[in-house]
Amino acid sequence: MAESPYIFNVTEDNFQEIVIEGSHQRPVLVDFWASWCNPCQMLMPVLAKLADAYQGKFILAKLDTEAQQNLAAQYAIRSIPACKLFRNGAVVDEFMGALPEPQVRAFLDKHIPRESDAWIDQAMVFMQGGDREAAVAQIAEARRKDPTNPRVHTAYAEIQMAAGNLDEAAAALDALPPDELAKPEAGALRGRIAFARIAQEAPPATELEKVLEDDPKNSEARYRLAAHRVSEGRYEEALELLLTLLRQDRGYGDDAARKGMLMIFDMLGADDPRVSRYRSRMFNALH
Repeated sequence: MAESPYIFNVTEDNFQEIVIEGSHQRPVLVDFWASWCNPCQMLMPVLAKLADAYQGKFILAKLDTEAQQNLAAQYAIRSIPACKLFRNGAVVDEFMGALPEPQVRAFLDKHIPRESDAWIDQAMVFMQGGDREAAVAQIAEARRKDPTNPRVHTAYAEIQMAAGNLDEAAAALDALPPDELAKPEAGALRGRIAFARIAQEAPPATELEKVLEDDPKNSEARYRLAAHRVSEGRYEEALELLLTLLRQDRGYGDDAARKGMLMIFDMLGADDPRVSRYRSRMFNALH
């Protein structure tokens, strides 16, 4: 195999420099292999070809597990070939087995920066600065130039939702491949779009508050007010409204209160302390 500036043999002596420190500059893919492993020999030329094809967008680090048993044990290598991708000093993704080239490319493309990522970042800067028109134009151009970047579609949906273009936002999410749609951030965005649509079609929040003052049992007003609170980022107030609705009128809107709380949990993320607190309260309300 010809020498390549993008491929290194790594040992305990240079692992820190090439993999840990190097991954702060660009992704480093560590290929854990052994000479007796036939699938390793099948995968190796695929990885070498891609390292050269990507022209330094990632570094391929080859680690002989027989010669470097301490490193293999440190990273819990029990079966080979095994590939671990490092970014900023830590493993961020991995795969096992001799995958075909298209699958390895797809694996790498999730982690390698693309030109369109800079356009997306600029669109988000416009959005945060309040220039929605510029943000929409910027992200639309990024989407046109690089339609295969999943991040383009997610950012496009985010910006269109913030601009009030909910049908466009939902369509952008639907364009994502199944593995991207399954990610928590896509589910969270879908929930935000659903609540934004309810809020957009509902009376103003002040009117709904007045309705609930006069009629605390009004399920529709309570649910629509919760949608407003989600759109305003007032998630705890929304959860309180939906929890009350769950207790008062479980059957409203085909179990809308419970489903709404689950959508908010997705938006907040599993690590948010509000999720565990309200999940417990929701469970008690259901039993």
